[in-house]
Amino acid sequence: MHCQPGYKHEVYIWSKNTQTCLICDEPAQTADCVCNVCETELPWLMEQCEVCALPLPMEGLICGQCQQHTPAFKQVIAPWSYSFPIDSLISRFKHAAHWPLGHMLGRLMGHYLHHRFDNTGLARPDLLLPVPMARKRLRERGYNQALMLTRWLSTDLDIPYDEHLLLRPHETVAQQALDAKTRKRNLLHAFALATDAQVQDRHFAVVDDVLTTGATAHSLAQLLINAGARQVDVYCLARTPKPGT
Repeated sequence: MHCQPGYKHEVYIWSKNTQTCLICDEPAQTADCVCNVCETELPWLMEQCEVCALPLPMEGLICGQCQQHTPAFKQVIAPWSYSFPIDSLISRFKHAAHWPLGHMLGRLMGHYLHHRFDNTGLARPDLLLPVPMARKRLRERGYNQALMLTRWLSTDLDIPYDEHLLLRPHETVAQQALDAKTRKRNLLHAFALATDAQVQDRHFAVVDDVLTTGATAHSLAQLLINAGARQVDVYCLARTPKPGT
């Protein structure tokens, strides 16, 4: 069963003269369907851990967790902190099928990554890989938001993607309600590689909507690195702050 929306056409009309901001309903000055004011006021992630993108008080630091337990991925690239209104926009995209919101965020993330590639020396990956979803959950939701983001980024960045290289053959408990230690246990043996996966000496970017503890990203990166990948990065829309901050 393949129930993932194909999206061969635009989700809505991308005309500069008719678009309104999807956040405030005021006229949008660009085809991204967000006005300049709302785009500027989004919670852009500034000072952060150089590995996992955890918000920190200063630049150039590595958080204590990454120092104690080095993740298998090299770095997390996230434009925003998971706070208002990004948290609401992602939730509506992810759980209520408000796909235009996801498309808007995906396009803005594409611009952000273009800037990083052109101005900060961020290396372009060979392939984009969406975080896979188990079949039962995919049937229940009807779509994988990580795959939708990956497709949009692939088009905007001109980087190919493969939705079949990473597999999730086993059902697991939803991660949202679990603490960091339980999340790691929950993901043991949750993922696998396709039998014909071409991994050796390739640079991958795993795509997801939000990074919380990094357990899923670490598990997937470890799987790829063990199979011979040269580097694994993580692209996500938002990074959650440390609890209590």
